[in-house]
Amino acid sequence: MLKAALRSLLARKVRLILTVLSIVLGVGSMAGTYVLTDTITRAFNGLVEIGTAPVDVLVRSSNAFAAMTTGGAEERKPVPESVLADVRVVPGVADAVGDVIGYAQIIDPATGDVIGTMGPPTAASSWNDVNGFVLRAGSPPNGADQVVLDASTAERYGIEVGERVRILFQGSRGEFEVVGTAGYGEAGSLFGATWALFDLPTAQRVLGREGELDTISVVAEEGVLGIELRERIARVLPKGIEAVTSATVASEQKEQISQALGYVRTMLLVFAFVALFVGAFIIFNTFVIIVAQRTRELALLRALGASRRQVMTSVVVEALVVGVVSSMIGVLFGIGIAIALKAVLPSVGLDIPASAGTVIMARTFVVSVIVGTVVTVVAAILPARRAARVAPVEALREAQDRPGRSLRFRLTSGAVVLAAGVAALLYGLFAMPSNALRFVGFGVAFTFIGVAMLAPLIARPVAAVIGIPIRAAGISGRLGRENSMRNPRRTAATASALMIGLGLVVFVAVFVTSAKASIDATLGATLKADFILTSPTLSGFSTSAADEAREVPGVSAVFRLRTGQARIGGELTMVDGIDPQTLPDVADIGIVQGSLSRLTLPNTIMVLEGLADEHGWALGDQVEVEFPATGNVSLRMVAIFSNPGLVDAYAVSLDTFEDNVAQQLDVEVLVKVDEGADVGAVQSSLEKALRAYPNVEVQDQAAFREMYSGFLDQMLNMLTALLLLAVIIAVFGVVNTLSLSIYERTRELGLLRAVGLTRRQTRSMVRWEAVIISVMGALLGVVIGIAFGWALQRALAPQGFSAFAIPGTRLAVYVLLAGLAGVVAAIFPARRAARLDVLEAIAYE
Repeated sequence: MLKAALRSLLARKVRLILTVLSIVLGVGSMAGTYVLTDTITRAFNGLVEIGTAPVDVLVRSSNAFAAMTTGGAEERKPVPESVLADVRVVPGVADAVGDVIGYAQIIDPATGDVIGTMGPPTAASSWNDVNGFVLRAGSPPNGADQVVLDASTAERYGIEVGERVRILFQGSRGEFEVVGTAGYGEAGSLFGATWALFDLPTAQRVLGREGELDTISVVAEEGVLGIELRERIARVLPKGIEAVTSATVASEQKEQISQALGYVRTMLLVFAFVALFVGAFIIFNTFVIIVAQRTRELALLRALGASRRQVMTSVVVEALVVGVVSSMIGVLFGIGIAIALKAVLPSVGLDIPASAGTVIMARTFVVSVIVGTVVTVVAAILPARRAARVAPVEALREAQDRPGRSLRFRLTSGAVVLAAGVAALLYGLFAMPSNALRFVGFGVAFTFIGVAMLAPLIARPVAAVIGIPIRAAGISGRLGRENSMRNPRRTAATASALMIGLGLVVFVAVFVTSAKASIDATLGATLKADFILTSPTLSGFSTSAADEAREVPGVSAVFRLRTGQARIGGELTMVDGIDPQTLPDVADIGIVQGSLSRLTLPNTIMVLEGLADEHGWALGDQVEVEFPATGNVSLRMVAIFSNPGLVDAYAVSLDTFEDNVAQQLDVEVLVKVDEGADVGAVQSSLEKALRAYPNVEVQDQAAFREMYSGFLDQMLNMLTALLLLAVIIAVFGVVNTLSLSIYERTRELGLLRAVGLTRRQTRSMVRWEAVIISVMGALLGVVIGIAFGWALQRALAPQGFSAFAIPGTRLAVYVLLAGLAGVVAAIFPARRAARLDVLEAIAYE
């Protein structure tokens, strides 16, 4: 039986290749994700070790939890500079140097544009001999107008030693002479960030740290252990300041890298599993057709004495071989993808040292091969059981489709699976349990499986309706329509693979379109400002820009918005810092209880109505907010609002925000023009006044909404591209099914050719069948994608996701492209059908 299974596998090489491809692509994306993220992790961990190796103890202020600022530093309060003198006299200290780090953006001297607006941080720090930076050219900074740039930025933008560059900071700006370039170990920069380095007094001045330090790096005397020195230093530190060993710092930074890349890895693995999920449908359909084609062969084996268990085992072994071989090829394919992507990373700002190599861990091989093999074998179990039910008497029949299990059973089981999927999906979305993502994932998977199980019930009438206009194509169109209606199980199984891939694409499109509609509706109802100052990436800009805007003639009100991380009720969220006095001039956020003016009082907070109801808070209640820099702070709730958008969920005054958040950058500045003033003239004056801030854009309301739409469109394009692999696999499924059906219908095709069907008509018939199957899958995907989008929109409605919108034109294009994909998928099967020898085909069994 084992020999029979392997011979069957090798006898149909085309079918083998098409089946293997669906697994290779899915496993390849999984293995590539592991290799790429492992490579980046090792490279970044190496940079961490370079930076911490010269240091034995680090002195810093304590924080509640890790949160990164835009400048690449942890969100912590500064350390008084006087602590440095106390640390230096501790026995066992060989050297101690202070360091400051903060936000900075370098202006390209050639274009006047901001460097590093996307991706890695844009930072500045003080120069010293223990922070990991090594001079590559020139000399260290020494003076109020000197700066050293990271080597990657200098090389990428052609900035030479001796040139002058402008740099923007949190609250100021300046022009400096580039006196040198520096790398970080073998890398040209630290984590791909743009970096400006100054001497300590200059860094303290431009970063707003006069009399303060962010950290103190301590080097121990020879023979003194780091942990021993840490204990000595801890005794002289004031409350709120801590001393930690370099091993602790390295461990923390590696953990942060692991978490950050973990999110990326999880996201990419989700798309890989989607591709494998679609591939499972292809494999299932392939083995169903193979078992049907081999009915007579399997019956002969049964007649010769093979047991049901042996027949089932032979099919499972065939699937096992396919799974192992295709998974191993997929791993090699994924390694190639990772190497190619690694070469592209420097172009997007991630500088990976050449010596880091490509990391291929045993886990990558083991997990990828096991997952790919298990998916293949599980998908083949039901067809294998069907093969085991072949009776010996069927050896007397010609190879053909055997009647499947009753559609009544399929209706019952499919309805149960669909109900379970919908229940899990709705529970995850609306009940918001702690593991909501897991429920949503299971719900989506079971919903797709349930719909796929029920699809044969509607496949025949849907194919008939889709094929109505195709009948006008003549006999080939009518035959293609009849072929797609003849076997609803096969048609539905093939269409279901495309349904999954396109359904997720439609869901993303509906969600993003609804988000755009919600933002547009919210801003239209609440925004009263004439102009909005933003950065191209919404990452923040210097607070002095708002001061410049306030001095422009014709400006009546200027509103600042800042944002930072915090924990409320154990959940990580964002807290906005706002100016309560000017907010009513620029927006209507719908105060339903309390007073906005009371937010000017110390330690107060304003909360979105839905969240207040969810937590059971009332006016006057104390809300416990945990900030990274200051820890737990009790804030009294003085207002409840109902219109999110400008302000998201929680807001405090700028004074309270400055007391608890280390980095102060304006994310948005809203400007209101005097009544009767020339709006165009004021805009020109604003743009002129802010010319020194290339990272600040002056936008009217229409441009502001268009900017948000642009960001959402970029997200839509990125997610669609990631889901495209699943759609490609589904198209391979159409090719596979049609190719196998050609083999199965060889005698039928021969008879059609014998009675006058031309080769051209034969090709056209196969193409029309493929179009009907593809369009059916697309229509099912559109329906289920819209349903998923609606469910998510309703779940997020309390957080301001108020509008539901369907991108009709885009969905129509998707269906049209699906039809075209069917035509492409039919090219090979149609040519094979048209080239059949008529006499051989009639004699074929």
